[in-house]
Amino acid sequence: MAQKPKTTEKDLVYYKTLFWKVFLYGMGALALFFLLASWGVFGSMPSFEDLENPDSNLATEIIASDGVTIGKFYNENRTMVKYSDLPKHLVDALVATEDERFYEHSGIDGRGTLRAALSLGTSGGASTLTQQLAKLLFHGEGSKFFLFRIVQKAKEWIIAIRLERQYTKNEIIAMYLNKADFVNTAVGIRSAAKVYFGKEPRDLTIEESAMLVGMLKNPSLYNPVRRIEKVTNRRNTVLGQMVKNGFLEESAKASLSQKPIVLNFKPESHKEGLATYFREYLRDFMGKWAKENKKADGSEYDIYKDGLKIYVTLDSRMQQYAEESVYEHLANLQQEFDSEQKNNKNRPFLRLNEEETNRLMRKAMKNTDRWREMEGQGKSEADIIKSFGVKTKMKIFTWKGERDTVMTPTDSIRYYKGFLQSGVMAMEPSTGHIKAWVGGNNYKYFQYDHVGQGARQVGSTFKPFVYATAIEQLNMSPCDSIIDSPFTIPKGRHNVTETWTPQNSNGEYRGMVTLKKALALSINTVSAKLIDKTGPEPVVELTHKLGVHSEIPAQPSIALGAVEITVQDMVAAYSTFANEGVYIKPQFITRIEDKNGIIIYEPVPESHDVLNKDIAFAVIKLLQGVTESGSGARLRTQGGGHGYNRVTGYPYVFTNPIAGKTGTTQNQSDGWFVGMVPNLATGVWVGCEDRSARFKSLVYGQGATSALPIWGLFMEKCYADKELNVSKAEFERPKNLAIKVDCWVPVKDTTDAEFEQDTDEFEL
Repeated sequence: MAQKPKTTEKDLVYYKTLFWKVFLYGMGALALFFLLASWGVFGSMPSFEDLENPDSNLATEIIASDGVTIGKFYNENRTMVKYSDLPKHLVDALVATEDERFYEHSGIDGRGTLRAALSLGTSGGASTLTQQLAKLLFHGEGSKFFLFRIVQKAKEWIIAIRLERQYTKNEIIAMYLNKADFVNTAVGIRSAAKVYFGKEPRDLTIEESAMLVGMLKNPSLYNPVRRIEKVTNRRNTVLGQMVKNGFLEESAKASLSQKPIVLNFKPESHKEGLATYFREYLRDFMGKWAKENKKADGSEYDIYKDGLKIYVTLDSRMQQYAEESVYEHLANLQQEFDSEQKNNKNRPFLRLNEEETNRLMRKAMKNTDRWREMEGQGKSEADIIKSFGVKTKMKIFTWKGERDTVMTPTDSIRYYKGFLQSGVMAMEPSTGHIKAWVGGNNYKYFQYDHVGQGARQVGSTFKPFVYATAIEQLNMSPCDSIIDSPFTIPKGRHNVTETWTPQNSNGEYRGMVTLKKALALSINTVSAKLIDKTGPEPVVELTHKLGVHSEIPAQPSIALGAVEITVQDMVAAYSTFANEGVYIKPQFITRIEDKNGIIIYEPVPESHDVLNKDIAFAVIKLLQGVTESGSGARLRTQGGGHGYNRVTGYPYVFTNPIAGKTGTTQNQSDGWFVGMVPNLATGVWVGCEDRSARFKSLVYGQGATSALPIWGLFMEKCYADKELNVSKAEFERPKNLAIKVDCWVPVKDTTDAEFEQDTDEFEL
C-alpha cells in the first residue's frame, strides 16, 4: 500500500498564501460589490434627500369639526402617526416578535445573519426591522431569482445602515409601522387600528396590538376577517414572544390568550362609511381646487398621495344622526309605498303608457356600465338590449341590508327606481357652516346626490319667498288680511289671452285671512294674489339674492312652487331669514393643511345683505305660524293626530320655537320640509328618482308625512346630545321692530283636516 505523501513546510506556506489570497480577494470583491451597489450600478439607490423624505404615498384625511376623521382620499390608505402616539405594548410586541436585538444592532444583526447562513435559512430569516423598512420604502418585495435577490439583499443592507445613521430607533419603528400593509384597505398602523378596531393606535389594548403585529408576518395569511383561528394562534405566539423578552408576565399572557378576537371591522372604502355623498362632493371640489392652487414649485397637489388634511364643517355626530333619521323613516315609509304599488302592473310608475315607460327604461339602460362596456366592445344595440333580459346573479340593496339574488338587469333597474330617496342638509345660519349632508340612501347603490346635485320641484316651500317680496315691496305685515276666494290672472304679464285660476288643495275658500294664517294653511289663492300684486319679476330677483341658482321663469305659477331647486340652495335661502336678512354662502371647508401641518388654504366667507332685520324677522314669524297652526304642527302633536302607526306616529312633541314650511308637489312626486331653530337650519326632500314613481295619495305622499318626520327624528337626536348645543331659544327679535308680527290665530283652524293638505296644483 502506497504511503500518503508528507506535507512539507513549503506546502504549508503555499496553502496559507492561497487562503489569504482567496480571503483578501474575496473580501475585496465583496467590498467592491457593495461599493458598486451603493453607487447605483445594480439599480438606483435612494439619495440623501430620498432618505429625508421617503415617498410614503399618504392618504388625504377629511376631518370633521369635532375632530373625527370621516373619510380619506387615497391610493394607499395610509396616515402617518408619530412614535409618541404609539402605545408601549405595541412597540414591545413588534420588537419582541420581529427583531429581538433591534436596540443593539446598527441596521444589520450579525448574529442573526450568521445563524441564518449556517442553517441555510431553516432557523428563520435574519432581516432586521430596519432592513424590512428599507425593503418597504425603496425596493418592495424580493425577486425570485437568486442573483437578483443577492443584489437586492445588498442594497437592503446598505439602505438599512443609512437609515440607522439618519434616524433614531424610535423614528425607524414609527416609519415601519406607518408603511406596513395590513390588507383590507389598511396601510399603516393608524389605518389598521381604525379599520379593525375603530380606534386610534394609542387606544389599542395589548391583545389588539399583538394581533396587528402578528399580521406582519404574512398579512394575507393572517387576515382576521377570513382566518380568525390562524390569527388567534399567531396573536398568542406574539404574546409568548413578549413574555420571552420580558415585556409581559406569564400570568398576563395566559389571561390574554384566552380572550377571543373582537373586531369592529370598518373598511375605509370610498363608497362606504360616514358622509359618502358629501365626500364625493368634496372630491369634485378638490379636483378643481388643485388646478387653481398650485404648490410652490408649480405642480398640482395630489389628494390621493400628498397627505393633506381637509378640515370640514360637518359634525360627525350630526352627520350620524341625519343618516340614521333618513334610514329609520324611509325604511318604514317604503313599506307604505310598496303596499300602494301591489296592484300596479307598471310598478313603480303611475300614469305612464307603454311608450313612455319604454323610453324611460331605455334611458336608464344607457346610463349603466353594462351598456357602456358592451357598446365599447362593438355590440349592436339590439344585442345590448337583449342582454338586459338575461337573468344573472347579483347583490342588491334592501332596507334590511345587502341580499344576494337572481334577476334580469331590466328588473334590477325597475327595482331600484321603486326606492324612495332623500336629501338632507343642515347648516348654521350665522356662519354658513354645513353640519350634515345626506345625499341619498346608500352611495354604493344610489350615486346621485340629492343635496348638491339634484334639483327638484319645491312646492309650497317656495311660498315664503313670495310672502317676503310682498312684505318688502307692498309694506305688508304677517297680520294684514287678504281674501281667500277664487282668483284668475293672466299666465304672462303681457299675455292676457291665457289665464290661470289656481285652486286650493281642499277646494275650500276661507274668506278674510291674515298672511300668517294663509301661509300656515298653505292657501294657494293667497300666494297667487300676492305674486299678482308684486309681479313675478321681484320674486325671482329676491329668490336669486337668497342664493338660489336655479333658472326661474317670471310666471305667476312660481308662487305655488313650479320651480326646481336643490336642497342646498333651499337651506341657504331659508337660513337668510334666520340670519337677520344676511345671506351667507354655504361653507364646507374651514382650512386645508399639507402633510407638515402648514395651512395652504382658508376660504373667505361670502355674504351679502338681502333683507332688513324687520322683514327677515317677519318672515320667521310667518314660518313659526306653520309649526304652530299649520302642516308643521305635527311636530308638536304626538302621533300627528292620525293615530299611531309606523309612519305617522311621531315620537316627539317639540315645545320650542320652530320656523319651517312643508311642501308637496303635484301628484305627490316630491315631499319637502325646511325647518329652523336659531342656530340650525335643516332641509329635507323625499321622493323617487323619477317623478312618475310616486305615492298615489296625499296620506303618505305629502311633505308633512314624507319629509317632516326625518327633520323631527334628526332634531330629537341632536337635542338629546347636549354637547351639540342646538338652540331651543326664541329667534332674536329686532329692537324697535316696525312690522306687526304678533297675530291672533283661531284655534279652530289648526285641525288635521286642514293643515295636512299642503299640496300645490299648478301648471308649468
